[in-house]
Amino acid sequence: MSGLRETHTGLSGGTLRRCLAVVLLAGAGWAAAPPSVALAEISAVVLMYHRFGEGKYPSTNITIAQFEAHIRELTSGPYTVLPVPRIIEALRLGTPLPERTVGLTIDDAYLSVYTEAWPRLKAAGLPFTLFVATEPLDRKHPDYMTWDNLREMAGAGVTIGHQTASHLHMAKAGAERNSRDIARADGRFRANLGMRPKLFAYPYGEAGLAVQKLVRGADFAAAFGQHSGAIGGTDNLYYLPRFAMNEKYADLARFRLVANTLALPVTDMVPADPLIMVPADPLITELNPPAIGFTVIGNVRGLERLTCFASHEGKAKVERLGTSRIEVRVKKPFPKGRTRLNCTLPAKDGRWRWLGRQFYVP
Repeated sequence: MSGLRETHTGLSGGTLRRCLAVVLLAGAGWAAAPPSVALAEISAVVLMYHRFGEGKYPSTNITIAQFEAHIRELTSGPYTVLPVPRIIEALRLGTPLPERTVGLTIDDAYLSVYTEAWPRLKAAGLPFTLFVATEPLDRKHPDYMTWDNLREMAGAGVTIGHQTASHLHMAKAGAERNSRDIARADGRFRANLGMRPKLFAYPYGEAGLAVQKLVRGADFAAAFGQHSGAIGGTDNLYYLPRFAMNEKYADLARFRLVANTLALPVTDMVPADPLIMVPADPLITELNPPAIGFTVIGNVRGLERLTCFASHEGKAKVERLGTSRIEVRVKKPFPKGRTRLNCTLPAKDGRWRWLGRQFYVP
């Protein structure tokens, strides 16, 4: 197998962009100093679910049979399922995590989370984080949980996360509107739960550096996107990856594959900003597709077997500069909306290292 492809959904100026990226990364949640080898060894997998047993929505749903198979695998296999806040704390402190650490997250507070997922997770003793946009609850939408449901879950120890009030497209909404939407949700959480969540998930996984900076400045401990990949000690805490589960990508073979992945520890990732702005002048084309590159750190071997796929193009050309600098040559411009890049590398014991990024063109 030469690489893993997952699409669900010459570099002119490359040196200059990498220099700029180093400056930007420090403000986006990365350490300014070169990460230590110990940081490079930290790894965890966070999974993302939405709906359970709602077959009308296959792109965001998993079947009950699939979900029960996941739970059996997690409770009988070699995994350590930790509360997501504990994983974040380990990343912040640079402390080791158990081998095959897994965190569970659910987005959007659909009613099936309360009626189907929570009883099964509670019976299995598995902790999870539920990210909530408050507006559907305020509107008492029949497909969503109620505030009473949410209070019950929070009281029982479920970690509640923040996903704005209106579940807006933050990458193109502007700072003022994003701040208002977060503040409105803050008020609803405090009024109904007596607290304000410390973890954040970007609606649709869309976020540029400006949005990440806003979320960090709003006193969140960490924030998640919706791009595949294992989390490593060198990752940006304000744009962390998660493996999405839906009917097409939730069979047990894929579940085992992603639950056992390892982080690909990298620094100096370009472009630093996942928001790709397209110039109005059609003659200016060098920004799209962007220059893509990163430096692999730590004890990672076999970089000649690294394979990268772009969701709009398929397999991309990978070039290694020196011993550890990787540059990915994407030919086609990114289309409007979301584009995902997945880079995978065979690792020990049949496992894979996995680096994912999501880019957004407004």
